[in-house]
Amino acid sequence: MSGIEIRDDRAAGRLEAVGDGGEVVGRIEYFVLEAPRPALVPVHTIVEPAHEGKGIAGSLARELYGISAREGVPVAPLCPYVVKWAARHPEEAPAADPELLGAAKDWLRAHPGRF
Repeated sequence: MSGIEIRDDRAAGRLEAVGDGGEVVGRIEYFVLEAPRPALVPVHTIVEPAHEGKGIAGSLARELYGISAREGVPVAPLCPYVVKWAARHPEEAPAADPELLGAAKDWLRAHPGRF
């Protein structure tokens, strides 16, 4: 995955993989859950078709968990890809708190147009 930079656009709720030409080639769309306590909640992982199979989605998931560790904020994944990635990488992705997962699902149902 050479030439890819990952940047966090927290205001927009996107963790983006940016190629050499500045093009966004992949992203994780997420929100920050505030209650019952803060958590990062990934909802979708998208990689542009021309860039699939290059490890971009995995790098995005790894960086999301890296941000989580650096900031001391857990991840409550709703994105199926991130759930699978976390199951394959338990040393990097602590198990999600069921209470936070429930709160994240409730938030998503309360904001149907957000994603």
